Amino acid sequence: MQAYVYKSVRKAETFVYLRERDAFGLLPEVLRTQLGELRFVLDVALTPERQLARQDAAVVRANLAGQGFHIQFPPPPTDGSADD
Repeated sequence: MQAYVYKSVRKAETFVYLRERDAFGLLPEVLRTQLGELRFVLDVALTPERQLARQDAAVVRANLAGQGFHIQFPPPPTDGSADD
């Protein structure tokens, strides 16, 4: 399965995976509004063997097959404190 990955200009470290290139109509309007401009960053073959750095590739493939898109949100912030 091929995926097309876009970076949100408005939301830092937020990425959108689409099953079709430039198929922004697959995204709900409210989500498109929140994300703002999306810039293409990469196309990737999501094979069962493929591992992604921050996402479970099987979940991404399932979302692409079912709804046509997957959103990768930024990792949760760390407060920088350590429990000693």
